[in-house]
Amino acid sequence: MGASQDPFDAGAGSILRQPKAVWATAGASVVAFMGIGLVDPILPSIASGLHATASQVSLLFTSYFLITAIAMLVTGFVSSRVGGKKTLLLGLALVVVFAGLSGTSGTVGELVGFRAGWGLGNALFVSTALAVIVGAAAGGSSAAILLYESALGLGMACGPLLGALLGDASWRYPFFGTAFLMAVGFLCITAFLKEQPKPARKTSLLDPVRALGHGGLASAAVSAFFYNYTFFTVLAFTPFVLNMTPYKSGAVFFAWGVLLAVFSVIVAPRMQERFGSLKVLGGSLVLLAIDVLVLGYGDHTTAIVCTILSGAFIGVNNTVYTELALGVSDAPRPVASAGYNFVRWFAAAAAPYFAPKIEEWTDIHIPFVVAAVTAAVGALVVLVRRNALTHDAAELQPKHATEDGVSVFAEQAN
Repeated sequence: MGASQDPFDAGAGSILRQPKAVWATAGASVVAFMGIGLVDPILPSIASGLHATASQVSLLFTSYFLITAIAMLVTGFVSSRVGGKKTLLLGLALVVVFAGLSGTSGTVGELVGFRAGWGLGNALFVSTALAVIVGAAAGGSSAAILLYESALGLGMACGPLLGALLGDASWRYPFFGTAFLMAVGFLCITAFLKEQPKPARKTSLLDPVRALGHGGLASAAVSAFFYNYTFFTVLAFTPFVLNMTPYKSGAVFFAWGVLLAVFSVIVAPRMQERFGSLKVLGGSLVLLAIDVLVLGYGDHTTAIVCTILSGAFIGVNNTVYTELALGVSDAPRPVASAGYNFVRWFAAAAAPYFAPKIEEWTDIHIPFVVAAVTAAVGALVVLVRRNALTHDAAELQPKHATEDGVSVFAEQAN
């Protein structure tokens, strides 16, 4: 398995030569992913403005990802009935509403609740966006996955930067800014994306759970669960440890996001081509475990360096996990993706809640020890279940193709 070594080559397989519909969806995806890291540099400001503790403010991530995880069982059900475009627009509309409401919050409880609604909208949009991009992109699913990961990396990089720039004046402004950008995304999707063909067989609420009966997909999801705990310990807990101004914290996580983007789009495919996906994934998880351990016990400068460096390992992991989830089983890609995300996002909800709690119960180092252990457990799952996770590169190619590309939702018809 492996992506092209030259994804940016101007040929037919380039991720740069795509229809307007793909660029519109990818652009909106950038903003959707911005919403994840947007609050990073302003977490201390939110805590101060709403007179909340670190553990209370961390619930912004917990409510967001808990609803996201549960909503993964709903996304395929909705999209297979109303179509991909309407599902994207519904998700975008919910994000616009709840991001705007987040900026009006008077208490941390209100903000946590509005973030939950935001998470529902983001789940509907993000899960469907991947399927739409894979179905409509030129150059096959490998190019589409790289484009999606590019959007993820760019969004994760720009989110903290936008949060810092707008949040320096008020912690409320980043939420209003996101609502505006998602409204622009709504207009772009409306204008450029044609309705996707609906599948002959509608997806049930339990299809993603049934898909997890496949040993390879279940193994990928379990490994990603432990990895995501580490990922979101870094994302949600580290800003409190660094304790920097919004500008400085935003700069740190912008650099982190740049590494994430570069390693997910450029470095990961080349490493996969040379060493194989499972070796790359296992090695990257081990290096991430070491990195967060050093982050937890190093001085302030070391913590900054390790936070930024973790973006490289996270970028590699994201790309490999996405390809495994989409290609390791014979389930339709939207269904496989929903089942995989249903499992892994629970860890994204757990880490922001437990990391500050663990600090309260012990000391500031132990949350990073736990995060290092979970990354190592993720690597151990890959090692133990490597046979179930092995699959041919051909499985990652679209099962149906036309000259213009067809929606991945059409795969559910077979």
